Amino acid sequence: MLLKQLFESESSTYTYLISCQEKQEAILIDPVLETLSRDLRILETLDLKLVYAIDTHIHADHVTSAAALREISNCKVAGPANDALKCRNINFKNNDSIIIGNSIKLEAIHTPGHTDSHFSYMINHASDKLLFSGDSLLINSCGRTDFQSGSSKELYNTIKNIFYKMPNDTKVYPAHDYNNNSFSTIIDQKQDNTLINENIDMRNFISSMDNLDLRKPKKIDFAVPRNNICGATFGAGKNYDNVR
Repeated sequence: MLLKQLFESESSTYTYLISCQEKQEAILIDPVLETLSRDLRILETLDLKLVYAIDTHIHADHVTSAAALREISNCKVAGPANDALKCRNINFKNNDSIIIGNSIKLEAIHTPGHTDSHFSYMINHASDKLLFSGDSLLINSCGRTDFQSGSSKELYNTIKNIFYKMPNDTKVYPAHDYNNNSFSTIIDQKQDNTLINENIDMRNFISSMDNLDLRKPKKIDFAVPRNNICGATFGAGKNYDNVR
């Protein structure tokens, strides 16, 4: 299995390329429209066939490149069923799974809180346990809950009752990082996450979340409508904002 972590600097978004080397099949988790050309170039350089473009949720800070990737590569677009997006080929329900190549199994896990329909994805491969946590669990932080049907109570339950019950050596790969961190582990987050370590109770967590005083994402009014159609352009155009 090949795993590449790719970064988009404007939104501090991590996109994950995961491939089966035997069949040369790949997926992208949380692809970003601004880095479409880069991602296509990497796939071509590695001689990989993209089979799925997968989103963890309807993003508010960037536009997904899922629709563009499907048009160019004929891959399938996948994401949470709770989003009820007709533009997706696959709508994951909790505990659904797909196989990448010969044997790489990706399991979809409903992890609400950042948004009510947010999903994370888990891969167990050989001795590695890899959690792609989207915007739910970040490194020494977590996703905000103040828009898109977010709920601090739901996020607390997701982190404490789903993520923190995973094996301690599970590697955590978030959808964003703002401090040059690439990954963490469940045990490190249980011990060191200042917003929600294993000892913080729900009341204090909700109070902390209520007092974050974060700015509105600058692209939210544009990104959310676009992401509701999998990042496609409005109308019949197919230039994807000239990023190809």
